[in-house]
Amino acid sequence: MDQLDLLLHPIRLRIVHAMSGDRVRTTGDLCRRLPDVPKTSVYRHVGLLADGGILEVVEEQRVHGAVERHYRLRHGGAVIDRETAAAMTLEDHRRGFIGAMASLLAEFNAYLDRDDADPPSDSVGYKQGVVWLDAAEMEELAVEVVGLLRRRAGNGPGGGRRPYLTSMIMFPTEPSSS
Repeated sequence: MDQLDLLLHPIRLRIVHAMSGDRVRTTGDLCRRLPDVPKTSVYRHVGLLADGGILEVVEEQRVHGAVERHYRLRHGGAVIDRETAAAMTLEDHRRGFIGAMASLLAEFNAYLDRDDADPPSDSVGYKQGVVWLDAAEMEELAVEVVGLLRRRAGNGPGGGRRPYLTSMIMFPTEPSSS
C-alpha cells in the first residue's frame, strides 16, 4: 500500500491526527481516543500505518505476556507533498476529499459526544464564504495561510495547550472565465 492510499482513509487519518504533537501512544491509547471505531479496526489500521512507515515504534514492553508497542508519527511521514498532490488523479482527489470529510465529521461528532463539549467556549467554528481571487491572489492567500499555520505547527502538548483540528478547503465553484 502506498503512502497516498494510507493517508486517504478516514480512520487512518484520524489516527494520524491523534498522534500529532509528537505524542507517543499505544494502540490501546488510540482505542480509547477513538471509541467509535472497533478495536480490531484500530489495531489493523495502526499495523498498516506502521508497515507503511507513517508510524514508528519507539518502545516495546511486555504487558501480561504480550508485547505492547508505543508508536509515534515518523517525521515527515504523514505528508502528501506538492509533487504527490500534483500527480494525483481526479479520482484520487475525490477519495482524498471524501476521506478528509469523513474523518472531520467523525472527529466533530466525537467532540460533541464528550461530556465537556462546549462549542462557544472552545471557539468552535465552521464558516464558509466565497472569496474572488485570480491565480496570483490565490497563490498569495495560500502562502499566507500556510505561513500562519506553520508558525503554530511546532507547538506541542503542555502549557495549557490542547489540539484543535483545522481544515481548510478551497476550490473554484465556477469554471474559469478567461
